[in-house]
Amino acid sequence: MEAVIVDYGGANLGSLMYAFERLGARAHLSLDARTIAAAPRVVLPGVGAAAHAMERLRSAGLLPVLRALTQPVLGVCLGMQLLFERSEEGGTACLGLLPDAVQRLRAAPGRPVPHMGWNELTGVRADPLLEGVAGGDYAYFVHGYAAPVGAHTLASTDYGAHLAAVVRRNNFCGTQFHPERSAHTGARLLENFLRL
Repeated sequence: MEAVIVDYGGANLGSLMYAFERLGARAHLSLDARTIAAAPRVVLPGVGAAAHAMERLRSAGLLPVLRALTQPVLGVCLGMQLLFERSEEGGTACLGLLPDAVQRLRAAPGRPVPHMGWNELTGVRADPLLEGVAGGDYAYFVHGYAAPVGAHTLASTDYGAHLAAVVRRNNFCGTQFHPERSAHTGARLLENFLRL
């Protein structure tokens, strides 16, 4: 099993590679369009700002490549947000592979922004990506923006409002949480992704 992780400057690259290695998969980094287009699976990681990430992908000539992928693609955290049409973060146009806009989380007493920590998954729908993952399982989140629950949401989480935690549209999947830091739940999701 093999996956290519798009190397556009995310801070979680090493931990993602290690998470795949623990599952017996080969994962390597690349920013090369041909390597990414030919990869059996592609991971779009992300920690940082949407505008900066989209500019890095644009500068590397990867926007049309990513939009045309037909193999399984997994966006993680910011990588998931980039799959949507746009982000409120700087009014950024994203990849447009999923409808809706990513919105800034609203702080409230007991709910600081960014949202950092373990949170429960709810509303889990049956999908091969979530085999063995159930409502009530916990995952580790670090984010200040989130996508609304929509037609392509497989699981949500509640942080003052219901937010998309796992999404899928055809071959494009995403997790708002960090599977590489989410213990058994994250490992199971990555294992399922490798089987898609």
